[in-house]
Amino acid sequence: MCIVVKRGYNITMSRKTVQRLIIVSVIVLAALVFRTFGLDEYLKLSYIKASRQQLEQLYAAHSNLFMAGYGVLYILVTALSLPGAAVLTLAGGALFGFWTGVLIVSFASTIGATLAFMSSRFLFRDWVQARFTDRITLINEGIEKEGAFYLFTLRLIPVFPFFIINLVMGLTTMPTMVFSFVSQIGMLPATIVFVNAGKELSKIDSIASVFSPGLIFSFCLIGLLPLIAKKAVIRFRQNK
Repeated sequence: MCIVVKRGYNITMSRKTVQRLIIVSVIVLAALVFRTFGLDEYLKLSYIKASRQQLEQLYAAHSNLFMAGYGVLYILVTALSLPGAAVLTLAGGALFGFWTGVLIVSFASTIGATLAFMSSRFLFRDWVQARFTDRITLINEGIEKEGAFYLFTLRLIPVFPFFIINLVMGLTTMPTMVFSFVSQIGMLPATIVFVNAGKELSKIDSIASVFSPGLIFSFCLIGLLPLIAKKAVIRFRQNK
């Protein structure tokens, strides 16, 4: 009986290892293809601006197929943590208009972020949990209590790259559904700003020009507000 259990355990572990190797290989291969063939050039602001007319014609001729292809590309770029998501968001506003652009980008970015989160969890969480048991336990306790609020705050503050948030949160015990839902809500304001800016694509010289200091400050306040409100309610109850 023990032998059977042990063999089954070894088979399970070997399958998981193979699955991890496959995922890592796919990610590495995609990154190599992306760099080797210069595909990053197609995700630069200069290319989108220069090709806007051709892209609009393609969209007019094959609307549904074009939107589906755009959505899949956005998901892949986000899931693989490749550069270009911000430019794609601007392109979405320029090509699809405000409401359609916001709808497609919001769901595509959330799906891509969730896939990156799940990949990080599957590949690295067991190792991190075993390697840094004491530290990660404290983090997990904090995530269980305040995780959704912290994630919402991080999503709204443009200082923190979204792909890093995806990967780091995957190492914690945050439920996938909570991550996905909070991410979609937290990323929505930035999505709205970028899609709306994309309608004036010809006037944009760089990604940084989309965010003004006042806008960044406003995002920070919005992100911190739920956390501050919760702390205030807890303090009020304790004093009472």
